[in-house]
Amino acid sequence: MISDFWLLVGYCALVLFASLAGGWLPALVRLTHTRLQLAISFVSGLMLGIALLHFLPHGAAELGSVGRTTQWALGGFLAMFFLQRFFHFHHHDLPEGDPEDCCHGHSEPHTHDHSHTLAGKSASQLSWVGTALGLTLHSLLDGLALAAAVEAGGCGHGGAGLAGLGVAVAVILHKPFDAMAVATLMTAGGSSRLSRQVLNGLFALATPLGAVLFYFGATQFAESNAVFLGSALAFCAGTFLCIACSDLLPELQFHSHDRFKLSFALLAGLAVALLIGQVECGEHDGHGGHEHAAVSSSGSQPIP
Repeated sequence: MISDFWLLVGYCALVLFASLAGGWLPALVRLTHTRLQLAISFVSGLMLGIALLHFLPHGAAELGSVGRTTQWALGGFLAMFFLQRFFHFHHHDLPEGDPEDCCHGHSEPHTHDHSHTLAGKSASQLSWVGTALGLTLHSLLDGLALAAAVEAGGCGHGGAGLAGLGVAVAVILHKPFDAMAVATLMTAGGSSRLSRQVLNGLFALATPLGAVLFYFGATQFAESNAVFLGSALAFCAGTFLCIACSDLLPELQFHSHDRFKLSFALLAGLAVALLIGQVECGEHDGHGGHEHAAVSSSGSQPIP
């Protein structure tokens, strides 16, 4: 018989590996110009889906008000917009010594349209920092939810079976995509391989940290501070929408080539976010709603 403690340790180990694997992927695959644009388009769809299908519904459940949720989301959008406006320099020209963006197989002299390099130059530090902060918060909540589900499952079944298995599967499924989104934006922003690997490791630890915090009373904080959690999630939704709409989605407009590929990558990212949402919803229904017993359901009021 596996104790709840070792079961949770095993889940956290799998989540850790899944997250690390997702962050390693951009480093293992040589990101040519086209591949980078496809990856950014995919991340655009993924971030849109996470913002609209995950952060906003969870934030609304905590706040108990659609109006307050949208206000915090608007605040997050504007905060990220003005940060990018005043501290974010967009490069529209091709830097000297950057052959990959310039090389398209042309042997004859030609005129370059450098507007297509927008994503590789504009998805810089503020974009990946905002993405990393939002996904780290979500990962911490995943850890709280996973620990709560294991404890609730163990208590409800006398320790029999694999308590919290459905929650663990849901978390493991989306963790590689979260890590890949951060790593891709860091790559596009020109971050070094070392910095990407360090942040990938720290990000992978967020969910296990959330599980540890559960046993230090963080669940009581979550239950008594639903307004804080809901506001934070809605704010993160706004920042994600701003990053996707102002930094990433314009790539579809600037690229006259690979239109169908980039559009398909965008839809694929949305599809992944939608699929993860369906898995999470099924987990809520199949386990009495305790997946987010400590973070998404407790203290919520009916939404008018």
